[in-house]
Amino acid sequence: MNRLSSIKRHFTPSQINIYFSIVCFFSPAVLGSVVSFVFSGGALWSVLLLAVKRRRFNIDRPMLAMTVAIYAYCAAMILASIVNNTLRADAVYFLPLITLLFFPLSYSTWSITEKATLVRIVVLASMAACFGALALAIVQYYWLGMRAEGGAGNAIVFATVACLSVMMCLAGALSGLERAWLLLSAALAGAVAIVCSGSRIIWLAMLIAGIAVLLINRRKLTGRNSVRLLLIAAGIALVIAAVGFPIISERADFLFSDWDALNTKDDHSTALGLRVALWQIGLGAFREMPIFGHGIAASRDLMHQGFQDQFGMDRGFSHFHNGFLTAMVEAGILGAITLAAIFVVAARNAARVLRISTDPMERFGATMIVVTLITYLIGGLTGILVGHDILDSTLMVFLVCGTYLASGRQQPLPEASAVG
Repeated sequence: MNRLSSIKRHFTPSQINIYFSIVCFFSPAVLGSVVSFVFSGGALWSVLLLAVKRRRFNIDRPMLAMTVAIYAYCAAMILASIVNNTLRADAVYFLPLITLLFFPLSYSTWSITEKATLVRIVVLASMAACFGALALAIVQYYWLGMRAEGGAGNAIVFATVACLSVMMCLAGALSGLERAWLLLSAALAGAVAIVCSGSRIIWLAMLIAGIAVLLINRRKLTGRNSVRLLLIAAGIALVIAAVGFPIISERADFLFSDWDALNTKDDHSTALGLRVALWQIGLGAFREMPIFGHGIAASRDLMHQGFQDQFGMDRGFSHFHNGFLTAMVEAGILGAITLAAIFVVAARNAARVLRISTDPMERFGATMIVVTLITYLIGGLTGILVGHDILDSTLMVFLVCGTYLASGRQQPLPEASAVG
């Protein structure tokens, strides 16, 4: 009987939420698509729990605003297919939208977790993810001779999600939630892994997001504490420079070489040249149908045809290597505006909390939102913003938890409130 009671204690709703949260914050960089399966599975479970009234639908105003923005974007994508009469062709490409539609459902279940518990999970799971990311990066870059891809299978995706883990460690260290030296060591490990990925745009995102975290927590950088943290930060910068200099130098040389080839020889076969070609094709396609776009499936045909007609190349891609341009081609100006609205609403929620709140949990949640927006927006300038399983799931994980921590109310379980 005691053993049965012990097992039950490990599988209470609150405890299951803890296990679920750990996997969601640890897995993106280390286990890749596991985060997609876990997040989607958890969301489907949330649907069932809400249907049988084992959970209550949590309607916080900031969450509701985010839901409206997300659902407006999904509606814009579907409307573009209806207008273009491509619903059947686009149907398979609507699957990633389901991840976004899960936002309010996941929020309702996640918000039964105590905020202090969730913050600690975010910080500790991110710390483990940074060390795991470094281990994979060392094996892949130094032993296998490839750009570090972690468990994501793609260098840019790996760098993007690892960047979020690094920022959570940095925010945790500055917030005093765990031992600063341990979290900063994890942040260093994650930063080195990102350097090994060779993802130049995420290097920039990591720098800007790091500055944002420092500015948000600037009031704590006083006296001896500030001197100590500055010394640690200087040491981290020196280690990154020492370890990453050959990689950074090599990637910079590639960039300059690609730029020279593009300008002097009009060579679009390089990494930079292909992106420029995609942007030219995308802008041309947007001008043709600026209001509702061409639909998702048509955009792939436009890229393939554009490379053949304009550049004499037989190339095909799934996106235009710019998140907003992709939305503009697929769903017109309506798609771009609604996609931007998601980030504007999230930024507004975070800014309001940072302006008026002194609660450390709320400010940590707002910091989660800020670094997520910076990382995704900068990374999306030359890559994918939404539409990738790992990136979409991770975006929802951070926006759900960040919104709840920043401005949400903890939701009691129906049976608990009945007893009370």
